[in-house]
Amino acid sequence: MAQYGTTDYARLAKAGFLVGAALFLTGALGGIIAPGLQTQVPGWEKSLFLYSEVIGTVVGFFSPLVFGVVMPLLD
Repeated sequence: MAQYGTTDYARLAKAGFLVGAALFLTGALGGIIAPGLQTQVPGWEKSLFLYSEVIGTVVGFFSPLVFGVVMPLLD
């Protein structure tokens, strides 16, 4: 019974948001900077940057929602 209530949901929500923001910024900056550094960007790199932006947005949005609202209510 002592294991309940020991999870730091605020820290998880903040960390998840920061991971999502870092993914988004990496994808956005990579999509802007990479074409200027070399002559042609391969298709897989363009896809990687796009997926990084999308996944970063989803993680950054849902992490505070899940760990800041839903999980404490279920605890």
